[in-house]
Amino acid sequence: MAETSNTIRNCVQILQMMKDDNTIPRNIRRVADETMNILLDEKMAPGLRAATAISKIDEVSNDPNMPVHARTRIWELVSQLESIPLD
Repeated sequence: MAETSNTIRNCVQILQMMKDDNTIPRNIRRVADETMNILLDEKMAPGLRAATAISKIDEVSNDPNMPVHARTRIWELVSQLESIPLD
């Protein structure tokens, strides 16, 4: 469980960096903020939060306006979220 908490914490940090990055389009920063709120919602199980976050991120992952560095962060984020067990 501690490993899952650390993974979620790391993902929230990545999303916070994306949210604060003005070179990333506003719609993608908005999704980063929404995804961060999903991951921080402790009413849901960690696996459900991860799955919901992946689904949310997937919506913008193919946005043609996304800078390359943001796309790399998205891939890193999805990779980490996929490691969280669904329980």
